[in-house]
Amino acid sequence: MAAFLYRLGRWAFRWRWRVVLLWVVVLGALGGLSMVSSPGPESSASIPGTESQDAFDLITERFPGADVTGGSGANAKIVFVAPQGQKLSDTANKATIEQVVEQAGQGAQVAGAGKPVTSADGSTAYATITYTVKAKELTDATKQALEASVRTGQDAGLTIDVGGNALAAQPSGGFTEIIGIVIAAVVLLVTFGSLVAAGMPLLSALIGVGVALSAILCLASTLGLSTATSTLALMLGLAVGIDYAVFIVSRYREERARGREPEEAAGLAVGTAGSAVVFAGLTVVIGLAGLSVVGIPTLTQIGLAAAGAVLVSVIVALTLVPALLGTAPRLVLARSVRRGAAATTWWTRLARRRSRTVVDRPNRGSRWARLVLRHPLPILLLAVVGLAVIALPATKIHLGMAGDESKPTSTGERRAYDDLANGFGAGFNGPLTIVVDAQGATDPKAAVAATAERIAATTGIVSVSPASFNQAGDTALFTAVPFTAPNDDRTVDLIHVLRDERPAIDAATGTTFFVTGATAGNIDSSQKVLGALVPYLGIVVGLAFLLLMVVFRSVLVPLKAALGFLLSVLAALGAVVAVFQWGWLAALIGVQQTGPIMNTMPIVMVGIVFGLAMDYEVFLVARIREAHTHGENPRDAIVSGFNHSARVVVAAALIMIAVFSGFVGAGETFIKTIGFGMAIAVLFDAFVVRMTIVPAALALLGERAWWLPRWLDRILPHVDIEGQTLTGLTAASTHTGADDAARMVTPAR
Repeated sequence: MAAFLYRLGRWAFRWRWRVVLLWVVVLGALGGLSMVSSPGPESSASIPGTESQDAFDLITERFPGADVTGGSGANAKIVFVAPQGQKLSDTANKATIEQVVEQAGQGAQVAGAGKPVTSADGSTAYATITYTVKAKELTDATKQALEASVRTGQDAGLTIDVGGNALAAQPSGGFTEIIGIVIAAVVLLVTFGSLVAAGMPLLSALIGVGVALSAILCLASTLGLSTATSTLALMLGLAVGIDYAVFIVSRYREERARGREPEEAAGLAVGTAGSAVVFAGLTVVIGLAGLSVVGIPTLTQIGLAAAGAVLVSVIVALTLVPALLGTAPRLVLARSVRRGAAATTWWTRLARRRSRTVVDRPNRGSRWARLVLRHPLPILLLAVVGLAVIALPATKIHLGMAGDESKPTSTGERRAYDDLANGFGAGFNGPLTIVVDAQGATDPKAAVAATAERIAATTGIVSVSPASFNQAGDTALFTAVPFTAPNDDRTVDLIHVLRDERPAIDAATGTTFFVTGATAGNIDSSQKVLGALVPYLGIVVGLAFLLLMVVFRSVLVPLKAALGFLLSVLAALGAVVAVFQWGWLAALIGVQQTGPIMNTMPIVMVGIVFGLAMDYEVFLVARIREAHTHGENPRDAIVSGFNHSARVVVAAALIMIAVFSGFVGAGETFIKTIGFGMAIAVLFDAFVVRMTIVPAALALLGERAWWLPRWLDRILPHVDIEGQTLTGLTAASTHTGADDAARMVTPAR
């Protein structure tokens, strides 16, 4: 592996302009194709293997062409509330409502306007306006007409709010993501002390992300990729693309400081740091591709698309980065190094001395490692207990779907939601759809009526609607309104009670009924995600354990890495619950309304954080093992590994935190939560687990950390991630003459 990557790095450096041109052509070609490709479908709500999905499939089969699910077009639910002391049935108020609905129901994009429905106490009413196009396709004229009709009623004294998606603000972003990239650029500049060195990781990451996103857009229609797949690919592509380039550029600068020729240094950087990039990228891909085991198509698409973006980032790091280094081999060095090289002609004669005084001299990383090594057990216990305490809120996580109830009260959707809950009851916003298969009944209508009566008598059900039959008369639909809100735990219990009572009701009526609808679908989705979490963790942790065992030739190091990951991800989930569900410090990051955690968020975050956690494990421990394989004792190897990698790992972590934090400002709740969760997870994993727990655990284990049974050592493939095989390849390339000093100050040609 190392020898192949070494040659690849030298080849890319030597043919730098051709490599750069190739990537530019690939980006341009894919970008052009993406502009003319058909867009992908909207995000699918399909949840195969659940009762709610089976029921939805049955509705689709038995009610062909019927709009029983609300349609795919935009909708506006106009909610009217009477002034204090009045009722909507009053003559003036009734006339106003009819005028508003009639005015709102006119327009080229309007499909229809429903009749107003008034609550039992006469204080609240609503009417639904449906449209022929999706919300994002509504014209400004259509929206303005709806707003004008609402103002008509408001001027007459009614309180009117509009729910649905017609006037809902579309998810926004972009500005905060740019801020995250700017912060990453500042971190790079401080870390490298060179504009060119800071710009290369950003440039290579942007090219990689551009290629990945363009490919996703090109394949969206063919593979059915939803619009949600690109956001996560963008987030991860930027983060890992910058980080992978940082490690290779940093190693290149280190090898130059040791007196290597530019091309040789590029080869060594790709052969050593590039090997770590390959295996780190594979762990991320494992975590993301593993999302397919959940069985939710949207998660599978998101995971595979993001995994593809990570693979592109790895390839870009191994080829484009050394090519970019070839375009400015001297300018990528720190200014102080360039000045020293230009001011003297005896630079390379002192290369080894400079290696000792600049490359290997103690720094903050080695000093921190020595501090941990002096008190490994207390520091280990403090870090573990601290993360465990932060993880405690995760035991109270409440999964659900973010609906209008989670939006700020400043939005019309949230006010409409509250108005309907006050007028019609909390469960009105989350009715259950009951589909009754009466094909086996002698009298289908009587059997359906009996089923509806039994369901209406269930504790927790407020009312049921009249049943509507399909054309064949053997299948019926009706809604059951629960007493409690959609995300209330009692609603979950109610659905379970209905399904548990099904055998008795079916036996008594000769029918079979299913519970579906948005509320039931969200609950089924949450339970499916929770049920898949343990096998998912088993698969990804098991595969990554094997991969790390091959890389590090150890049993305990991969085990320690997996346990550290569990600590960091549980602590991150605890922080997410504390902020987004409990509201702790929520205002600081712009969370205006707390609520349940989106049901797919934990497993997505687990997959992503797992891969990123293994990134830091590979980069940090690879340098420790490299020092150990070159003869240093376990404790000195820890100090040496931190001396060479701690600063770069810290910079990489800060870059990832900056990039992920930029997505906290996104308008979409799922992306906001994921951005925060991953930023805090990287913070915990990089600074607490990898920088603190890892050296403490390795110090306590000593030589045992690198133990591997002989029989296992014989059957495992040997991967030279430390670059030992490069010794013979580089011996002839080490230069020690005055001519080499000139090469240090003259760009390679």
